[in-house]
Amino acid sequence: MPNVIAIINQKGGVGKTTTAINLSAQLASLKKKVLLIDFDPQGNATSGLGLDKTAQITSYEVLLGKASLRQAIIHTEIKDLDILPCNANLAAAEIDLATHANREYCLANAIRDDSHDYIIIDCPPALSLLTINALTTANYLIIPVQTEYYAMEGLGQLLDVTQRVREGLNPKLELLGVVLTMYDKRTSLSEQVSSQIKSHFGNKVFKTVIPRNVRLAEAPSYGKTIFQHDKWSKGARAYKQFANEVLSMGKNNG
Repeated sequence: MPNVIAIINQKGGVGKTTTAINLSAQLASLKKKVLLIDFDPQGNATSGLGLDKTAQITSYEVLLGKASLRQAIIHTEIKDLDILPCNANLAAAEIDLATHANREYCLANAIRDDSHDYIIIDCPPALSLLTINALTTANYLIIPVQTEYYAMEGLGQLLDVTQRVREGLNPKLELLGVVLTMYDKRTSLSEQVSSQIKSHFGNKVFKTVIPRNVRLAEAPSYGKTIFQHDKWSKGARAYKQFANEVLSMGKNNG
């Protein structure tokens, strides 16, 4: 089985999809076979890699057993990086799964025979049945937290849900770490929030900090990773360092 990492925060706009895309791309560049699962009905991970969100077979069909994972996977132009695309159809899964037997395990069952080294799940910004499926499937959890006002808002609820999933559905799930995003060293606020997060999560905070970076913010509008858009940018350097840290932490936890 691959290492399955869910990138999650129920708040939107914290760098969740940016982290999922660029972590996946950098792991692939390190010769790991990576599958990025777009599990957010907004489909931003799909469009962020320059792909059309009108794909006929998506995570929705795979989740409901209407298609196999192999049928739905798209090989991206980045070597060793595949994606399970997504579009707005996935929003209907909440209703469709309501009466489904073992509905919390649909995603886990769909990827059971997958042979990638890493699966990265870009979760929706909500504590929904889709999120529960991601948590039930994952070995590890990464929480991006922006270094701005209300950074801690909702994290307690997220951690409570994670604990319940661990106790009732997926005992192998563990927090790999919290990654600080949109960090601006020019402001005292970023440093204050950083200190607050480190005080709360201790050694579960990644050493790598993702800076607020224009090139990083604009890359998705071109359908590119930060490495394709500007490999010399601060954002690219940060995500290279972050991927190495994820690899080493995964080994230490394993």
